[in-house]
Amino acid sequence: MEVSVLPISSNRKEKLISAGYTTLASLTTVSPSQLARDLKIPLQEALDILKFTLKSCGAEGLEGKHAALKGSQTAWEMLSDEQILRHISTGSEDFDSILGGGIHCKEVTEVGGVPGIGKTQLGIQLAVNVQIPVAYGGLGGKAIYIDTEGSFMPERAFQIAEACIEDTLANCVFHRKDFEDCQERMHPNSFLANIIYFRICSYTEQIAVINFLDKFLEEQKNVKIVIIDSITFHFRQDFEDMALRTRVLGGMSLKLMKLAKKFCLAVVLLNQVTTKCTEGTFQLTLALGDTWSHACTNRIILYWNGNDRHAYLDKSPALPSASAPFLVTCKGIRTALSHYKRIKMM
Repeated sequence: MEVSVLPISSNRKEKLISAGYTTLASLTTVSPSQLARDLKIPLQEALDILKFTLKSCGAEGLEGKHAALKGSQTAWEMLSDEQILRHISTGSEDFDSILGGGIHCKEVTEVGGVPGIGKTQLGIQLAVNVQIPVAYGGLGGKAIYIDTEGSFMPERAFQIAEACIEDTLANCVFHRKDFEDCQERMHPNSFLANIIYFRICSYTEQIAVINFLDKFLEEQKNVKIVIIDSITFHFRQDFEDMALRTRVLGGMSLKLMKLAKKFCLAVVLLNQVTTKCTEGTFQLTLALGDTWSHACTNRIILYWNGNDRHAYLDKSPALPSASAPFLVTCKGIRTALSHYKRIKMM
């Protein structure tokens, strides 16, 4: 249950959400003194909030516990579900190959890299490719694009959509009537109309939008991907309390994982890089620290190899580490001439 059900002032609810306490469950393990410090409120007010929390949790009763038990699956059912799921193509065959076919639904995938490597280009490409009709190998879904940096370009999305449609039509064999029907549906304007865009200007807005997504996805049917570009920006700018930042981000990642499972969609988090000092030398690493690396199912690092762009699968529960070259062209993400190579596992 969300903290919005608590019988407290809207100001207190906003403070709870800003501090990372978005659900009642997140309040059940915190002490009154800790809550008072996090919210900068008197101890008595913190005690009152926790009392209301316990009452609200108790109102769920045993029925809520039994309902949770009904949601179980066997491992065979889980495997069968995964095997029938389609993947979202990156636009590059080699890139798709190291991912086992593309970006996976029901999972959170983090993509990081230096500025200019192609993170936003990949995000826009995925928002377009997810809309390829099921009959032509796609998911036929919509995309949600959450832009924290102002880097999304509708003109670029239109250009990528045109190229995607051109390639899809060129690679499919149609009867005359099917070709005419497909041409009517597959138009760049339609593709852009199915990219739902949120411009985020602060970390509180980012938290609020992600908390709102559950209800929004219930109403907005057939969304198959949520892209956040980037997950990092406002949390690097506005936070000085690292412990608080870790807790807020942890709650956000759990929320996104639940949304991915519940609505059978892919969540793609674009991330920035930072420097890390290891044994006296500075190395580039993805932002938000080591703890954040556990917040995603898959992690992809984009990097330069000379003048060539490469994608490296750094983390996956089912796939070996591997790298693949890719191109960023006027048409979007495309296959490079060289083939991907496997990384030897020790």
